[in-house]
Amino acid sequence: MSKVDVLLGLQWGDEGKGKIVDVLTPDYDVIARFQGGPNAGHTLEFNGIKHVLHIIPSGIFHKQKLNVIGNGVLIEPAIFSEEVDALRQKNVEPTENLYISKKAHLILPSHRLLDAANEQAKGNAKIGSTLKGIGPAYTDKIARTGIRVGDILEFDFREKYQLLKFQHIQMAKMLKFDVEAFRINGMSLEEYEVRWMESLETLRKFKLINSEYFINNCLKEGKKVLAEGAQGSMLDIDFGSYPFVTSSSTITAGVCSGLGVAPSTIGRVMGITKAYCTRVGAGPFPTELFDATGHTLCELGHEFGATTGRARRCGWIDIPALRYACMLNGVTDLIVTKPDVMNDFDEVKMCTSYIINDKETDEIPFEFNEVEIRPNLVSFEGWKQELNKAKSYEELPAKLQAYLSALELRTGVRIMAVSVSPDRKDVLFRNA
Repeated sequence: MSKVDVLLGLQWGDEGKGKIVDVLTPDYDVIARFQGGPNAGHTLEFNGIKHVLHIIPSGIFHKQKLNVIGNGVLIEPAIFSEEVDALRQKNVEPTENLYISKKAHLILPSHRLLDAANEQAKGNAKIGSTLKGIGPAYTDKIARTGIRVGDILEFDFREKYQLLKFQHIQMAKMLKFDVEAFRINGMSLEEYEVRWMESLETLRKFKLINSEYFINNCLKEGKKVLAEGAQGSMLDIDFGSYPFVTSSSTITAGVCSGLGVAPSTIGRVMGITKAYCTRVGAGPFPTELFDATGHTLCELGHEFGATTGRARRCGWIDIPALRYACMLNGVTDLIVTKPDVMNDFDEVKMCTSYIINDKETDEIPFEFNEVEIRPNLVSFEGWKQELNKAKSYEELPAKLQAYLSALELRTGVRIMAVSVSPDRKDVLFRNA
């Protein structure tokens, strides 16, 4: 029986997961998303063209590979339909190799209404929601009132839909939210609902399956499965910087519940980290840079959200947070992205521990959001040269290799590959 290998982010998201999944896909038979929804934005770049996926797994461009949207994923039909149309414009027909779990939950237009109402009600305590309806949809899932993909095939679907919509509108009104003025992409709730309902026809044309049986049968047949995560480990609902987190389990444990596989089936766990740190929205960020260096990282790294378009906060790499994520996930291999963003830096820094109340620690505190954290920084000489001329890991500049060796030493995990440009061809794998 085969194992499920896992690829996920180790920071606050935006680590480059989509690109790496695309690069690794030739080695696998099945690519499966296990959590998250349209709040994710996985960017792939090849042949000079940029592709952004939100719900569909990043292996979709490989026609001979199977892709699965697992039960732990949220699907917003209108956004999904737009994603399908964009793929077809690139001569990719996703109905041929994409399977969707009947147990995946749907995001309703009124979930997006409720998301906006909740965020407005928080005032200055906003968490920086993408306003895609993620939180309310997962709330309904846990409350056992959610609507699943399989429900669109049932005769009483409309009745279920109208009941849940009514509840959402009443809740928004209780929060004193102006429901009539609410807009999604410039449309009223009722106007957007028409598009949403039409999008269900797109969804019905796909292979809707019991994905837990499908995945486990693939493993029994010896097929290789890669589980693709969304967001990042520091946004995990249990172990992230709560409440500034997403609403799902973004760590390896989420693979089991998000795909329906046993813990004993988990194989390699490949964790992705940028050579620096970024974060979108509110929440603690100990190494954040508010100076020209931070601005330079943002500009050179094109650090603007693929889903929201918001500028990302930037800072030095955070080893305590990275080591924490490696521990939670059982990471067996590291993949480092975007060291090329710092090609021209004279000096590169790394946070090796925190100073909290004049005491040094390398642990993430429970009071992560409340306490003042001062990063303990170690400096490295910049490599001061372009990296895309290197054709192997071993050809990387000695000063960059010194930085990477320090990262390995402090996390205790071996680096298996480094990405040195946005293009899929510039991922350098290390010799065994």
